Amino acid sequence: MIRPPVPPFTAETARIKIRAAEDAWNNQDPVKISLAYSADSDWRNRSEFVKGRDEIQGLLSRKWQREHEYRLIKELWAFSENRIAVRFAYESRDGDNNWFRSYGNENWEFDEQGLMRRRIASINDLAIDEAKRKFHWPLGRRPDDHPGLSELGL
Repeated sequence: MIRPPVPPFTAETARIKIRAAEDAWNNQDPVKISLAYSADSDWRNRSEFVKGRDEIQGLLSRKWQREHEYRLIKELWAFSENRIAVRFAYESRDGDNNWFRSYGNENWEFDEQGLMRRRIASINDLAIDEAKRKFHWPLGRRPDDHPGLSELGL
């Protein structure tokens, strides 16, 4: 299976890859999302280590059972031939209606087919008042005219 764009990346193709990932995560379908990763993909997500699509699906399913009203924005930080570094922020609330903005960085490595074979994510959570939220769009894909992280001062 080929998942364009494929390496080597340019600034333009890296941004396309990042937006596709953002869109997929905002739609919160663990099975569809897992198909962007190689069958043996290695992840570090916070303190959790997973390998392969089944474990990725499990991690994402657990994530969205506890993170409600999830909205994510990703932005290019750097890229090389088959690697992309991303900074991101997302907002969500927990089951007690406490809101959080989670900030992080991801390092991605892709195989020749454009599937992500390695994802290393470092994430920090900040409790916020609901009035401090900055990500306001209906659940799902972020509209093209909604500001990105830099425009929001994040």
